[in-house]
Amino acid sequence: MMRRFALALGAALIALPAWANDLVTDFTLDNGMQVVVIEDHRAPVVMHMVWYRAGSADEKPGVSGVAHFLEHLLFKATDKLESGEFSATVAANGGRDNAFTSLDYTAYFQRVATDRLELMMTMESDRMVNIRLSEEEILTERDVIIEERNMRVENSPGALFREQMGAVQYYNHRYGVPIIGWRHEMEELSLEDALGYYGTYYAPNNAILVVAGDVQPDEVRALAETYYGAIPANPDLPARARTKEPPQTSPRRMIFEDARVSQPYVTRSYLAPERNPGDQKTAAALTLLSEVLGGSQTSVLNQKLQFERKQVVYSGAWYSGTSLDETTFNLTVVPVPGVSLQEAEDVMDEVVAEFLETGVDEDQLERIKMQLRASQVYARDDVERLANRYGRALTSGLTIEDIQAWPDVLQAVTGDDIIAAARDVFDRKRSVTGWLMAQEEVTQ
Repeated sequence: MMRRFALALGAALIALPAWANDLVTDFTLDNGMQVVVIEDHRAPVVMHMVWYRAGSADEKPGVSGVAHFLEHLLFKATDKLESGEFSATVAANGGRDNAFTSLDYTAYFQRVATDRLELMMTMESDRMVNIRLSEEEILTERDVIIEERNMRVENSPGALFREQMGAVQYYNHRYGVPIIGWRHEMEELSLEDALGYYGTYYAPNNAILVVAGDVQPDEVRALAETYYGAIPANPDLPARARTKEPPQTSPRRMIFEDARVSQPYVTRSYLAPERNPGDQKTAAALTLLSEVLGGSQTSVLNQKLQFERKQVVYSGAWYSGTSLDETTFNLTVVPVPGVSLQEAEDVMDEVVAEFLETGVDEDQLERIKMQLRASQVYARDDVERLANRYGRALTSGLTIEDIQAWPDVLQAVTGDDIIAAARDVFDRKRSVTGWLMAQEEVTQ
């Protein structure tokens, strides 16, 4: 049954024409705000997103977490709305809204019926410049983000471990600072800190408006000029320059001990190149490398370690090249009971070394490419995923041309390209190897 499904899927994909680009229109307002319109007229809904080219990596030293803190605060009062009224209005109009902060961007979105788009622009443009905060709200919301850290990080040994791994990987670059912030700095975040970040980065010439769904570009342009175009640009917007990581010339290791750990594991991260404008070939090869090595139950690590040697219960590989600066490629193995972390690390290295010598299985590579193409085709049925794909890439320095070329770049990658990229990335001198284990294991 599954084989028939796979064959049918393959036939369907082969029958598709060459990758057709999304119907995208983009333009820039006089104040410097980029506007991207992605048309999809199959349902009367629209995704309205404002992306700021500023995330946690753009924070000043000493105020980690302020980008995420400000994201929370933007749901408070403005000149036109009471605290909480923004989300209540979206819900009353049958929509939903939220926001999220990452290393390179902060984004705010609403998914609503198409005829509510103007209302969304009215409110979103208002909070771009007219946020009104009190000291009491700062104290209350600071408690909220600290409790969020407690739930997501402090209560999870794995999250604490990954946080420390990032700090060891990036000595100087802000990617080594957690998005949510270091707790001791979060506890000191002030109204001045929030308003300083807001006044610097929340400006139309630092923002991208992405509208995806049942809309016409001319209508979006008229609305955008009315509501966002009236906001003056920030003439003092700083250049997007981050501190650079010094050359890593020695492998780094760490052990994270926590009595709450029930399943020890090994993970290794390597510094890896990101997707760059007009030059995405290496990132595409690394994307496929992660799938070949650890993207599924049929991947190399799982087949060799879990099914043949029966030494691990789980293995995986991850890479995401949508990043403004240098990113990481990651490997993880979780050993079966009775196999030590040192043994798990050793067999992981053995399988990777063997893979570099034997090369990529071409049949496996073709299956992965087919699956990627299928997922990209299906993703176009969701305006939210479409808007997110463009917003993440554009705020990370890529262009619309890069975004639309990406599927074809992936399909053009060869097995030799993957091995070449793997040999470059798997440089132990540019790696961090971490062991997560229970405290009692260390003392034995």
